[in-house]
Order: sequence, then C-alpha cells, then structure tokens
Amino acid sequence: MARSPGKPANRPVHLPPLQALRALEAATRHRSFSRAAEELALTHSAISHHIRGLEASLGTKLFQRTGSQMTPTSAGARLAEQVRAALDSIESALREAGNSAAPPVVRLQVSVMEDLANAWLIRRLPSLHAQVPSLDLHLRLHAEITPPDPYSVDVGIWHQRVDLPGFECHNLIEDHVIAVASPALLARYPGFTLADVPRLPMLRFALRPWRDWLEAAGLPGDEPGRGPIFQDAGLMLQSAVAGLGLATARLQLAHDYLSSGQLVQIGSTRIPSSLHYWVTWREGNPREKAIHAFHAWLQEQVRGEATQTHPTVGGQPRQFHS
Repeated sequence: MARSPGKPANRPVHLPPLQALRALEAATRHRSFSRAAEELALTHSAISHHIRGLEASLGTKLFQRTGSQMTPTSAGARLAEQVRAALDSIESALREAGNSAAPPVVRLQVSVMEDLANAWLIRRLPSLHAQVPSLDLHLRLHAEITPPDPYSVDVGIWHQRVDLPGFECHNLIEDHVIAVASPALLARYPGFTLADVPRLPMLRFALRPWRDWLEAAGLPGDEPGRGPIFQDAGLMLQSAVAGLGLATARLQLAHDYLSSGQLVQIGSTRIPSSLHYWVTWREGNPREKAIHAFHAWLQEQVRGEATQTHPTVGGQPRQFHS
C-alpha cells in the first residue's frame, strides 16, 4: 500500500547502550559526572563520552554546567526520570523471575538528617521491613541545614522545607526541647534539684542555645561559657549518655534513651523546637505509591510515641546512686 503523502515513514528507534542510559541517570541524580563515575566504576571521561553520545543521537542538550555542578536540562531531567523508572522495572522483573513467589521490590533513595537517622530512624527500620517487606531504602545522611538538590532523591527528610512547584512537603514531628542527663552523671551530685543545673557540666548545641530552656525553667539564663559544642544532635545525645554533661534535646530524638533509662529528663520544662523535619517528595514520581507507604509508616511511628511519657527528675530533691 502506498504511503500517504506528507506522512513520514515510521522509522525504528535505535536504543542507545544501557551503560549510556545508566550514566545519564546517575549523573542527573548526583549533578556530577565525577560522582556518577564513582558509582558506576567508570572514569569521568567515560561518563562524558556516554552523555555526548546521547546528546548527538537525540539532537538536544541534556546537561549544562552551573558552577561546579552539571545540571540537567528539562529534557535531560525528564529522560533520566523515565530511564530510572525503566531500570527499576527491569530490576523488579529480574527479582521476580528469580523468585516468582516474592513481591517486586521497590527501592527508594532517601536523604535524611544525620541526627534523626542515627538517634531515631535506623532503630525503627526492622518495623518498616516487617510492615512493608517489598520496600528497600537507600539511605543518604545529610548534615547541613540547607537541603541538597530535591531532584536527586525520592524522599528527603530535612530541616528546611522545599518550596518548589511540584513538590509535597509535610512536617513530620511537632516536637519540644527538654533537658536530659545520664543517671550516672546525676549520681555525682547527691540531692540533685533543678537549682543545681547551672553548676553541672553542660553540652552545647551549635543550632540551639541553652538560654531559652534555662529562662523557661526559671533558672539564670546566662549562656554557658564552657563545654563541648556539637553540630550533630545525635552525637551530643550519645555524649550525654556517656555522662559528659547535661544536654538539651528534641524529645523525639531522646525518646529511646529515655525509655531505656540511659537518660532522664531534667524537670518538666519543655520549649518549642525551632527545627522541624520536613518530609519532601516530588509529585508524579513513578514510585509515589511506595513513597506514600513510607510516609504513612513514619507518621505511624511518631503517633505511637507521642502519647508516651517519661519520669522527670529535679523538680523535687532526689537521691541518685551509682
């Protein structure tokens, strides 16, 4: 049959090498050819060669340099997202073929604040695996207040919300700050009461002064002039457990230490936390169903602990013994 005039012939699409597509996906996620090369065990020049080959075959730019980063163009970002979805589907199909009885596994790239991961999240992952066995998390720890590129992961749990079109952002924890100490430390101060707080060693957190808690507790509000300063709240909690000094901490982060008796709450004073944990993801992500399941599990963990209470010390004189 003769072809209709004006209609181009349907030509087969020649698929590029799989390694080139993997290079595109990794470079888009990392915003770096060097980091993509490290992940794929290739050289920087090999990644560049793959990207140039894709650009030549497609006739469009996939990346542009922005400072020290290789930022994907809109065409590159869309293609990389589709490639990643396809790679995930292939991986799930291979797993299913190897074990037809097992459900397909969905892997989520999750960036999470380091203190929340170490003091809270990692301890609860067995519960997630039992509840959603088909979900695998690839965790990346983040320490800075400013979040990383939100396009580089499936889910971010960061101190700052992401106000970009097409992103969902939910506050995970409505939390308060308390003061805590180890029973071993308080045992060195017989008859300890709240008034004794200023004479105990005090650990300092770079992102939160002691002043607000001290004033709320009715104590002299002078900021401690000595004591270790921590950038990571989880590390500060571990130091408090070791008896290095008193610490202020988010109640949620200190929860497990309080439940186990490794730490006790000093007095009943609570002040609002100025740092939140925002759970963020991009709408339309191919793994959105798994993301919603992960978010629901996070909320369930927080709700289950919100009503729990812990004993406090220091409101009335109390004797501690080693």
